[in-house]
Amino acid sequence: QVQLVQSGGGLVQPGGSLRLSCAASGVTLDYYAIGWFRQAPGKEREGVSCISSHDNIPYYADSVKGRFTISRDNAKDTVYLQMGGLKSEDTAVYYCGIRPRCGNTWYSLKFGSWGQGTQVTVSS
Repeated sequence: QVQLVQSGGGLVQPGGSLRLSCAASGVTLDYYAIGWFRQAPGKEREGVSCISSHDNIPYYADSVKGRFTISRDNAKDTVYLQMGGLKSEDTAVYYCGIRPRCGNTWYSLKFGSWGQGTQVTVSS
């Protein structure tokens, strides 16, 4: 049974940084992609970033390019989302999900085994 457990998040001032972690159990991330999504109050869930194992190419939403960095540690079956230059509009609940690969349209593809979600609040 695949399970994704998230950690990190919290309250940070604008311009600050946070790191989210997504640890997998019941599966070896060597063969899968992890995507990060977020959902703000009253808004639809949107894709933030994705990284595959087969090519290690990171994908980012335009809104976070240059500020967020996704990385993976296959030895720990964990994917990280380092968030910098945080803005109030980054405030949301962040989720990680799993699928075989990312691809150019990763944000519209089906992910599964969602993590429990973690709140990120950017406020002064």
